[in-house]
Amino acid sequence: MSKKNRKRVMLALENGSVFTGYNFGAEGESTGEVVFNTGMTGYQEILTDPSYHRQIVTMTYPLIGNYGINPEDYESDKPYVAGFVVKEYCPFPSNYRMTETLSDFLARYGIIGIEDIDTRELVRIIREKGAMRGVLSTIDSNHDSLVAKAKAAPDMVGADLVSEITCSEPYYVLETPESINKRKHGLRHIKEYHAEFSRISKDEFDRSPLPLVVAFDYGIKYNILRKLLARDLKIAVVPATMTAQEVLAYNPDGIFLSNGPGDPDAVKYAIETIRNLLGKKPMFGICLGHQLLGLALKGSTFKLKFGHRGENQPVMDTTTAKVEISSQNHGFALTPGSIPGEGSVITHINLNDNTVEGLVANKLKAFSVQYHPESSPGPHDSDYLFDRFLELVKSECCKPAF
Repeated sequence: MSKKNRKRVMLALENGSVFTGYNFGAEGESTGEVVFNTGMTGYQEILTDPSYHRQIVTMTYPLIGNYGINPEDYESDKPYVAGFVVKEYCPFPSNYRMTETLSDFLARYGIIGIEDIDTRELVRIIREKGAMRGVLSTIDSNHDSLVAKAKAAPDMVGADLVSEITCSEPYYVLETPESINKRKHGLRHIKEYHAEFSRISKDEFDRSPLPLVVAFDYGIKYNILRKLLARDLKIAVVPATMTAQEVLAYNPDGIFLSNGPGDPDAVKYAIETIRNLLGKKPMFGICLGHQLLGLALKGSTFKLKFGHRGENQPVMDTTTAKVEISSQNHGFALTPGSIPGEGSVITHINLNDNTVEGLVANKLKAFSVQYHPESSPGPHDSDYLFDRFLELVKSECCKPAF
């Protein structure tokens, strides 16, 4: 595509670095924390992952947009990123599932894209200096002004972003009859299967005899729901602010703590609720849910220099010494050694930097991982964790009533 008549856009960082490129998607101005993702594919899933709320995401793979956007690969109802940075945008994608281009998709949701900048230099700055605040603008070309705006943007530390994106009221999901039929007849193996699901009324939900999981929506991804539904569970998705008493009124067989954005230590209400639920029902947490569980166990968290974002992070299960390649997206982590007793054990570590990637509190029937076993995008090495949760749920729903 000729760049002769294209709009210029600028990206400025709070450390004074400024990049000038060409615009795709929407025009305007936005601020956010500038981070990078090392995935080669999966940009639609990344864009629609609520964990990227208020972040300007840089893709390290150089060519982005070549397969467009399709209606099947959403991880939520809309994109959540504050901006999108690529080396080269593909304006003429080709894929049989495609319904619109990446640029049209971003424009429809008011998200600014920038291409034709040196993303290797940008990523090098973030790796050396750390993730930092930035601003994207097609309307301001003054370097000093842009850097000042970046410095004035909200900091990620101390930010409760969960309250900005959680659902406002509970909703109820079941796997569709059509996808159940496909799965039962072995058309797709359960470990590869993505269940189709629909939101239903509370009455219809209550009539289903399936075991019930209450899932806290801190920014939950659709593929987490698919993985749980494909294991013959029904799910009540509830707001992050729901109290322990309200959750227990559902009489659930299990409790799920989802992924989400922001500083876990700022989500005080969720930490308190989890603490009041510990030991009462089986519990499984992913990503932010893992951090919140650790905080509920009276641990602490810290902000990583530039985070883990991509589909190629090696994680070792310390109980088996087996290594999994994992999909990750987080900027905070549990502080090693901060989790006190109560039978809590660190079960997984990141082999790149030895950060905590998993824990279990067997006496409290709770476990969690920092990475994303539901992938989307990413490898399927960690799919077994959903089976582990299913066994805990079965032990709860099938236990004697006396």
